[in-house]
Amino acid sequence: MPNISLRGIDDPTLGRIKASAKRRKISVNRLIIDTLRTQFGAAEDGFDDLDDLAGKWTDAQAREFEAAVAPFGEIEPGLWAAEPRTPHAADPSRSASKLAKGKRR
Repeated sequence: MPNISLRGIDDPTLGRIKASAKRRKISVNRLIIDTLRTQFGAAEDGFDDLDDLAGKWTDAQAREFEAAVAPFGEIEPGLWAAEPRTPHAADPSRSASKLAKGKRR
């Protein structure tokens, strides 16, 4: 496999690359290869999931998230008090067989 030399990377960019590699617990080389594959790899290499996020939250962050989304699990009784009425409800007295007979005339 060929090698590539990168020249001219400014210090702030290099610092962000190193910090990202450290956060992911991979080498700078692996980070750059993964990034290049993501940007320029073949279409079949497009599998993406959330593995990089798994286990990254602290307990406090997880509790904060759970508290923030808890209201979405609650049902408002007032919204379910009356049965919804649809303005274009089918007429139950007109069955499919009756409709089909009417078309044959």
